[in-house]
Amino acid sequence: MLNQSLALRLYQSDQRPHVQGNSYDTNIHRTNVKELNLTSSSKSTVKPFSVFDGCEENVSGILFDLSVQTFNVFLGLPANILVMVILFRNRKEPSSSDIFLGCLAFMDAYFGIMVPFSYLNIYYWNSKDVWFALMFSFGVKDTSGPLFLSCICLDRFVAVLFPLSYGQLKDTKYRVSLSAVVLGLTFTYASAKTIGGLHNFEKVFTGTILATFGWMVLCNGAILVALKRSSGSGKDDMHPMKKKAFKMVMSVLSIIVFNYLPSVALFPFQDHYPLDTFRCLVQPVGYAFINISSSIQPIIYLSRLEKIPFLPEAWNKRGSCSKVKDKEVKVETISPA
Repeated sequence: MLNQSLALRLYQSDQRPHVQGNSYDTNIHRTNVKELNLTSSSKSTVKPFSVFDGCEENVSGILFDLSVQTFNVFLGLPANILVMVILFRNRKEPSSSDIFLGCLAFMDAYFGIMVPFSYLNIYYWNSKDVWFALMFSFGVKDTSGPLFLSCICLDRFVAVLFPLSYGQLKDTKYRVSLSAVVLGLTFTYASAKTIGGLHNFEKVFTGTILATFGWMVLCNGAILVALKRSSGSGKDDMHPMKKKAFKMVMSVLSIIVFNYLPSVALFPFQDHYPLDTFRCLVQPVGYAFINISSSIQPIIYLSRLEKIPFLPEAWNKRGSCSKVKDKEVKVETISPA
């Protein structure tokens, strides 16, 4: 009996330090958790949210891009709206690439609408939610322009080089399906850019630009060569439809070279730049050339029209007179002496 009581006391004495040790360890653990929480909260307060996204010390490139986008508000936005109105009025007799032009004009108009929100968010709101919305619009612009221009080039390429196949594929459903695929890719890319955190995500855009730029240059070059070969002695001898295609291809090619060549020349060398230099200077400047295409594309389209609605009659008369002169010159060159 004595041995049992002695053993019980020894057991209890052995257990007390062990219990105290566990409670002490638990307090240490809780203290460490609190310290970690304080440390993490202090770190989060040290670096608050900024619309410049880490480029607070070098904002010149971002402000340059934003100033270029201002043209899209005063020039590109009304021009794109006018393009959509014209395409809607001509829906009974549409061109084969009108659906691509309409989607491109809609995306560019949406991008132009978001520019004032960029100014407000930089100088007044500093809102993270607005910043996410702006990032989505940037993602839409990054992909919708190159992809829909590639669709227009594909449509012209098949029409000029494969006219028989073009006649079989002239149904609108093919272009609607292709537009749906492009819109799906555009919104997927824009969503991924908005969420962020993806490793080497910038290289996705670089690959897209390189692929579409190469395709459009190759496609338009082949079209120009084919039209030149079939034109006889000169461009004035072209069939009216081929001449129209030639002008469209030249305008698209000029847009491609001016708007996308800087990005094609700079972005593949991303790893050779310091990270801050690329993100805060090289990338915004390259994007600025792409973003101004929202104004250039609709203006070039409107310049090819014989009559632009909602414009003063004097402006339309000037354009029609110049085009009548072109037709007279063409008739004189074709008619026998």
